[in-house]
Amino acid sequence: MIRFLFRFIGLLCLAAAFVLVVYDGTKSIAGNQLFITSVRTLWELINAASLQNFTEWFRPLVASYGAGFAWDPVMLAILSAPSWSLLGGLGIILILLGRKKKPLIGYARP
Repeated sequence: MIRFLFRFIGLLCLAAAFVLVVYDGTKSIAGNQLFITSVRTLWELINAASLQNFTEWFRPLVASYGAGFAWDPVMLAILSAPSWSLLGGLGIILILLGRKKKPLIGYARP
């Protein structure tokens, strides 16, 4: 059941990544320049208040445990990454986690 859930959510993430690639491509073709929707922009479009709450709650937590290093280069890089790449990567990881195990060959048992 959990493998099915991982595969289902992974496929949804891959479908959303494909939609975002098409959206960015269409916008880039129409505007004659490269447009890339970042994770921050997508999050603000979906729910801006939750992004504000996330930064207010998560920034002090990361600063206290990660000595401030984990927020500035790491989290800001994740938030400025293209949204299709983050969703696509998450989808691939979830699909790989949800795949079926390979059958054993012969009498070998772990």
